[in-house]
Amino acid sequence: MKIFRFALIAIAMLTTSVGIAQNNRGNATVVAQNYDISDNLDLQAVASIFGESRDLEDFERRINDPSAQISNLDLNNDNYVDYLRVVEVGESDVRVIVIQAVLGQDQFQDVATIEMERQRNKTVHVQVVGNSYIYGPNYIYEPFYHTTPMFFDMFWLTTYRPYYSPWYWGYYPTYYSYWRPMPVFRYHSHIYSHINHRNRYSYTDNRRLVRADRMYSNVRGNSLERQNPNRSFASRNENVSNRRALETTRDNSRSRNNITEGNSRGVNRSENVSRVQNADSRTISSGRATTVNSGRQRVSSEEFSRNRSSNATLRSDRATIQNNNSRIRSGNSTISREAAPASSRIERSSRISSQPNRSFSQPSSSSSSSRSSAPSMSRSSSPSMSRSSAPSMSRSSGTSGGSSRSSSGGGMTRGGR
Repeated sequence: MKIFRFALIAIAMLTTSVGIAQNNRGNATVVAQNYDISDNLDLQAVASIFGESRDLEDFERRINDPSAQISNLDLNNDNYVDYLRVVEVGESDVRVIVIQAVLGQDQFQDVATIEMERQRNKTVHVQVVGNSYIYGPNYIYEPFYHTTPMFFDMFWLTTYRPYYSPWYWGYYPTYYSYWRPMPVFRYHSHIYSHINHRNRYSYTDNRRLVRADRMYSNVRGNSLERQNPNRSFASRNENVSNRRALETTRDNSRSRNNITEGNSRGVNRSENVSRVQNADSRTISSGRATTVNSGRQRVSSEEFSRNRSSNATLRSDRATIQNNNSRIRSGNSTISREAAPASSRIERSSRISSQPNRSFSQPSSSSSSSRSSAPSMSRSSSPSMSRSSAPSMSRSSGTSGGSSRSSSGGGMTRGGR
């Protein structure tokens, strides 16, 4: 019975789990991810790699390394990641490093700028500014490096010459090879490992170098902006100002979705738990009912079998008792039959043995006494005894009579002879 109960519980749990899975499928919330162009190049990763580079040439090699895949930009939609070239512009204590995507023959699009300014105390402030067409206006990160990069000092040497990338469309360095862009969510998880988290990256919307746009206007690349003016960040995202606001909105929507999903999951879990509990209670009650019914059936069958066996036993006992009683009765009758003649015989023999002694105790009595004793003996004794006693007594009486007769006269004649 326990196996049957466990089987019912297992079937109920399996049914509830299938119902839970179907319910979760039916209540699954799909959050649409409207990815933006700005999702394909993380400026914190750019600032981190800039601080680890030996010079700007090494910096360009690092951001285009196919094994690292720092960039995921495909602005010309040719299903290949665009090559990013580096162009530097300098003026007194200010350096502006422009990062441009190579889109075609003599077609470039500015992606971001690294703006450096040396103070009087020879400290250098660095800001990584996203292009307003891609990231929106005033999307800026200030990196604070835990160790000052070694190549910062060479920017202000008298012999220093600004770096200008020699690579263009169809002519790339030997280390470079094309690769296809990865999904944005995978890129976010991938790029996280390429950020040096010992540094600090502070977001700000205050741009230090107001003249930076004027400084690199001669090398500005805006081919994509001119070809697609309606694809600017403001056109793509009407309700947010820049990428920072977009990230905040996404975080809020994710938190709301998580709360909603958590509440729905809690409701679903409570409903599922109540369903499971109801199913378990139903299963247990059915199991108990079946157990009770089967127990009752068992008890009734056992009682019936016991009653039958007890009735059969009683019947057999009654038959045995009756047989024993009949046997006892027959035994008593045989005993009474066998005991009665013996007792009567014993009584008769005792009477007979006692009475002849009495009769033979008076042999010298007269004829009157012998006559009186002879009839008494014949009456009390059996015929055998009367037969045996009568001749003896007659003989004795005859002798006595003969003597009387002789005395009367006959005996005298015999004696005379």
